[in-house]
Amino acid sequence: MKAVQTNLAPQAIGPYSQAIIAGEFIFCSGQIPINPETGKVIEGGIREQSEQVIKNLQAVLREAGVDLKNVVKTEIYLANMEDFSAMNEVYSENFTTQPYPARATIEVACLPKNVLIEISCIAYKK
Repeated sequence: MKAVQTNLAPQAIGPYSQAIIAGEFIFCSGQIPINPETGKVIEGGIREQSEQVIKNLQAVLREAGVDLKNVVKTEIYLANMEDFSAMNEVYSENFTTQPYPARATIEVACLPKNVLIEISCIAYKK
């Protein structure tokens, strides 16, 4: 196994890695809408937060040598399921290659720093 670390995504704030490469798979930890340059949650609603989360995931995936086309599974955590439609618009603008990843979307009571969204993913690297 090998840890993935990039300064282009928020730094891990606990005993975990931004991602782990295990064989041909990359397991990305959940990303929240933190601007890696400022360390602060970005301003805006679910659309802006979704865009930042995907940018953070892309940075981690790039460091691992893959991109969104390699993602096979995503898990999306929303603070409010009423945000699903707006989040899904941003998601579909970024995950454009078929077959699309398998996905689970879950509403949760609370997310770190009271953000609106967190996304984790698994990617495959041949």
